[in-house]
Amino acid sequence: MRHLRTAVATAAAGLGLLAALGTAPVVAAAPAPAAASDSTTIAAYNGSGENAAANRAFLDAVMKSVAEKRAANPGALAVTVTYNASSAPSFRSQIARSTQIWNSSVTNVRLQEGSRADFTYREGNDSRGSYASTDGHGRGYIFLDYRQNQQYDSVRVTTHETGHVLGLPDTYSGPCSQLMSGGGPGPSCRNANPDANERARVNQLWRNGLAALARSGS
Repeated sequence: MRHLRTAVATAAAGLGLLAALGTAPVVAAAPAPAAASDSTTIAAYNGSGENAAANRAFLDAVMKSVAEKRAANPGALAVTVTYNASSAPSFRSQIARSTQIWNSSVTNVRLQEGSRADFTYREGNDSRGSYASTDGHGRGYIFLDYRQNQQYDSVRVTTHETGHVLGLPDTYSGPCSQLMSGGGPGPSCRNANPDANERARVNQLWRNGLAALARSGS
């Protein structure tokens, strides 16, 4: 959740709530630490030029993934994106809730747990907080940080990060009603649902708006 960055082979993003999709060593699960008593991570939740560039790189990766899936099954009403949550056992309920939220919010893409996953969930401790990472081909992982998920509503963190997998950028200056505002509204914000604009954006991206998005640079 805190901030999104790119590298040659992988792009990483922290959800200040933050993200992108990719491959990296599996982070072994560790015992959740005691609840944080300071605001170090909270203060780190803000946007930057680096985040904007990483957001764009992430969207490009998602667009490639959508094109591949649509080409493979052009008649499908919705593109199915498969995930594996076995490496994030502490967050099973949050991941299930996030999946439920997104599947009830959009119509052109469906999240489903299963084999041959497009992305995975992982858990552990990371000073960057929660984030998602991409290999540039629409495959990757979401990392859920223990401490951040204690400071912020854990379902919101998980659903926000999953929003990056679906192509949404961070909007830190937005209100609590915007899921992708992440940690911007502060830890008291518990909204885990995308707003109407966010839902429409995901539906557009996963339907047939790839060429238009590429032309507009949005």
